[in-house]
Amino acid sequence: MRVISGSAKGRTLKPVPGMGTRPTTDKVKEAIFSMIGPYFNGGTVLDLFAGTGGLGIEALSRGMDRAVFVDADRRSVEIIKHNLQVTRLAEQAEVYVNDAQRALKAMVKREVRFRLVFLDPPYKVRTIEQLITMLQTLQLVEDEATIVVEHDADYECETRIGTAACIRRATYGDTCVSIYSLQNGGDEGYEPSEA
Repeated sequence: MRVISGSAKGRTLKPVPGMGTRPTTDKVKEAIFSMIGPYFNGGTVLDLFAGTGGLGIEALSRGMDRAVFVDADRRSVEIIKHNLQVTRLAEQAEVYVNDAQRALKAMVKREVRFRLVFLDPPYKVRTIEQLITMLQTLQLVEDEATIVVEHDADYECETRIGTAACIRRATYGDTCVSIYSLQNGGDEGYEPSEA
């Protein structure tokens, strides 16, 4: 695993030991950023279920101002901190050990709003719609934010969740990437394009 592009291009990221974490492959990561970027002009990114921190670190490397990383596993959090040091992006990041839903509730008090969100839960976790709803209800996302969901190819995410419309969907083996865009007052009958 490595940073593909931007200020930290080419730096190797340390994986989380064991089989409990399923890091996003470089191929899928490259595909995600070609769909949503590839580069950014500031803003704050949330990497929930961060694992190694690879997606949030890639977003920082490509021009996001700040990143918040959350994972319930203490080992993952230590790896994220290590990877932020290696990529020299630690000063732009906050890293928390927390459950995803509790973390979202805690962020309300800090009045932070995200332009980009990565949701890459373990495949057995089926709370994607609930988390996207919470992000909107708690007003944690900007009006035209992008939410990237990585999920099991067998799991069909809703096409519309509140004002978040799925605009792209692509499958890579047993992994599916669904990209949502917040479209206040958008077309209810929107169908995602398949990559």
